[in-house]
Amino acid sequence: MRFTSEQRLDDGVLEREFTLGEIPGTLWTPGSGAPAPLILMAHNNGLPKAEPRLVARARYTAAHGYAVASIDAAGCGDRPRSAADEQARADLRRAMQAGDPVDEIFESFIGPLVENAVPEWRTTLDALLELPEVSGPVGYSGGWTALGIRLAVVEPRIAAAGFFAGGYVPRAQREEARQVTVPLLFLLQWDDEGNPRQRALDLFDAFGSKEKTLHANPGGHTGTPWFELEDGCRFLDRHLK
Repeated sequence: MRFTSEQRLDDGVLEREFTLGEIPGTLWTPGSGAPAPLILMAHNNGLPKAEPRLVARARYTAAHGYAVASIDAAGCGDRPRSAADEQARADLRRAMQAGDPVDEIFESFIGPLVENAVPEWRTTLDALLELPEVSGPVGYSGGWTALGIRLAVVEPRIAAAGFFAGGYVPRAQREEARQVTVPLLFLLQWDDEGNPRQRALDLFDAFGSKEKTLHANPGGHTGTPWFELEDGCRFLDRHLK
């Protein structure tokens, strides 16, 4: 892991860009400098790790006493996209404009993204936990629920997870949800235009966690209230501190 830049933000959080092989990432750590539990904060749909909503969540969480890391998965941010990815995105745009079903397009597109992203996230986790300012336990928080489900199943170092019910979850991960047993906080926007409400409720029901909490708020995809971030930190505190 090689740090390429750093800046101290006005809330005391240290923000550093890094590269790990071909993987670009950002690490935010609290101002105290003491070893902090780690939160993996993922995104999808080609968004960059510098997406403003993700950065705001990361900075708030780091200021609350956590190390927070995000990476650009293959095909996200500035990383190259394959011809197959570009074709799938074009097919998706056409189908959505025409009002046609899009589930099978999402299935063929998101499934491979998850499979490719998981090894990179695990490699990143290995490197982060070697840093003196980062400690366990580890949590997951992010809008990429499909990736979070897969990581929670295969990565024993993840002790708690917060998911946003706003993205497509492939059938494979909907089945894997039954194997997720870590404490779970699931956020649902009740009027999310791109996420059928019943599918999100069915996914919540499928999770195998003994402790799982559903927070539902009115509004569309990007309307999650800010107070849910505060509640999310309290959830993390219960299980990671």
